[in-house]
Amino acid sequence: AIVSDAPGSPLNIALSGTGVAPGSLIANPSSVIFGNVTLGSNKTVAVTVTNSGGSNVTISNAAATGTGFSFSGPTLPVTLSAGQTAAFNAVFTPAAAGSSSGNLTITSDANNPTLTIPLSGVGVSPGQITPNPASLGFGNVAVGSSKTLTETLTNSGGTSLIISAASASGTGFSLSGLSLPLTLTAGQSTTFNVQFAPAATGAASGNVTITSDGSNPTLTIALSGTGVNAGTLSANPASLSFGNVQIGGNASLSETLTNTGGVNVTISQANVTGAGFSVTGLTLPVTLTPTQTVTFSVKFAPTVGGAASGNVAVISDASNSPLNIGLLGTGVTPGQITPNPASLSFGSVTVGSSKSLTETLTNSGGSSLTISAAAATGSGYSISGLSLPLTLTAGQSTSFTVQFAPTAAGASSGNVAITSTGSNPNLNIALSGTGVAPGTLSANPASLPFGTVQVGSSANLSETLTNTGGSTVTISQANVTGAGFSISGLTLPTTLTAGQSVTFTATFAPGAVGAVSGNLAVISDASNSTLNIGMSGTGGAPGTLSVTPGTLNFGNVLVGASSALTGTLTATGASVIVSSGSSNSSEFVLSGITFPKTIAAGQSASFTVTFTPNANGVASANLTFVSNASNSPTVEALTGTGQAPLPHSVDLTWNASQTQGVVGYNIYRRTPSGSYGTPLNGSLNASLAYTDNTVAAGQTYFYVARAVDGNNVESGNSNEVQAVIPTP
Repeated sequence: AIVSDAPGSPLNIALSGTGVAPGSLIANPSSVIFGNVTLGSNKTVAVTVTNSGGSNVTISNAAATGTGFSFSGPTLPVTLSAGQTAAFNAVFTPAAAGSSSGNLTITSDANNPTLTIPLSGVGVSPGQITPNPASLGFGNVAVGSSKTLTETLTNSGGTSLIISAASASGTGFSLSGLSLPLTLTAGQSTTFNVQFAPAATGAASGNVTITSDGSNPTLTIALSGTGVNAGTLSANPASLSFGNVQIGGNASLSETLTNTGGVNVTISQANVTGAGFSVTGLTLPVTLTPTQTVTFSVKFAPTVGGAASGNVAVISDASNSPLNIGLLGTGVTPGQITPNPASLSFGSVTVGSSKSLTETLTNSGGSSLTISAAAATGSGYSISGLSLPLTLTAGQSTSFTVQFAPTAAGASSGNVAITSTGSNPNLNIALSGTGVAPGTLSANPASLPFGTVQVGSSANLSETLTNTGGSTVTISQANVTGAGFSISGLTLPTTLTAGQSVTFTATFAPGAVGAVSGNLAVISDASNSTLNIGMSGTGGAPGTLSVTPGTLNFGNVLVGASSALTGTLTATGASVIVSSGSSNSSEFVLSGITFPKTIAAGQSASFTVTFTPNANGVASANLTFVSNASNSPTVEALTGTGQAPLPHSVDLTWNASQTQGVVGYNIYRRTPSGSYGTPLNGSLNASLAYTDNTVAAGQTYFYVARAVDGNNVESGNSNEVQAVIPTP
């Protein structure tokens, strides 16, 4: 703007221009890291240099420093306009293993005239397979079996390698566990298995060949082994039998194991089963070379009696594992006498007689014993039938007799002492018994007088027999003589212990008039073997029975009511036994007399008959008495007339209630022990009178009335009245 005094001042002159940044170089990448590069090879990384400024930049020089580093690029000098790039290649060609560093330096006229790009890399050796172990020796392997060894391959180089193939050669050799192709980085390992399974005896060789892209592209691992006969164990003896061994003791037997095969056999376990069996002297594991043996002991120590079986299972790597060695033995208890019974009880034995019991001795142990002595002690006791000395094998028995012959009454005890070589050398068997006086029968009463018994009837007397001695008595017979005499209630044979009694009935049933005598002979094994009991009686003429009146007439009796009349039975000539009395009609019932009823000659007995008619009209029946009278049965006629009862009712009247608004009355009834419940009238009674037609003969009733107003409210009770209903 020019200011003057000229017209149009100030004078403006327009100006324009653009400011630009000076030229500047940048590199991408700003540094180059080559990483691992195998010796003998190289690696190239592209580096782009860009003019990031606003004015041209001229690159005049480029240089690489550091072992193994170089570059390639444009022909210099070269000018880069703003934003223009130039391409350089940084190259790393290591000459030795190890880390290297350097720089790529770009020289220009940019504002950063020296552009430095750091370079780094590592020279590494090429990949190489190293085997471990370098060869595989399988040693001796049994024909028909196999052995497997592990082989490890390691990349001992500095770069990765690829295993492309692996194979095994040689008879019986094979490999497994290697999945190909397989890449191994530097230092990485892989493991696989090589197996030798010889089909025949003899030495065998072969190779495992590994193909890779490592520095040793074809690696060979030598294989060797020998096929031999399989290891086999044999036992001598094949089984062990210990026989009988006493409980608490033990027995040991020797056992030898031999490797009869062609390779070593390692025994790892010897497992024993069976109660009481164990193995000693065998330290495991143990390895037996071919034909080598090992000897150990097997022990049997039974804790219980009886046969025992077991087994030694020898576990090894032999072809016949497990090898089983059978074990047998029997645990036996020492000889021991067991008596049966454990004691002898003779009970009661009559003085002057004897009783014998059998005793059995058994060797309940597992070995033999010898009985050297046996003796009985105690009054009246003795033994027989035992010939000593006597040897009893296990389980064997012998029997002998012990006798008790008491010489006096009373309890007696004793003992049988057995001496033996058993575990109970002094065995005592207790003896007990009682001497008793001989059994004797007595009769009570000593004779049986029946007196006079009417012909056609019978009389019974009770008789008791008692054993008054000290030993048991058995009654075998009871023989009755004499006309008309018999006994009952005595079941034979019957045994009475000392002091015991039996009671039975003797009967006299005369068949004719006159005196009769007889006898009851009781046969037993008592000291008085025949006990006679005299019997006597007289047959008397039978009496007659009469009944008065001949007819009982009850007249008229209301139906449902009863009437009773009395009759009399009279015996004439001799006493009469009335056995029963009965009516042939349920309306006439006999009472007041109990049967059987004995009426002495010239005496009477009264009875009652009650008539209870069931319906209107005449009823008749017979009352029959059965007796031993000569005129039995005796019959009395019965007659009466049933008459229907008259109906009853109660008429009630009352004075009108003075309560206002009364519209009717309710009437209530109760019995002497009851209470007033619901009204008798079905509906409200409007009058001052009521008739109760539901009363029963012979009953007593009480009545009240209650006034009821229009709201159905009852008043209290009126005065109570009583009504007694007559019978009938």
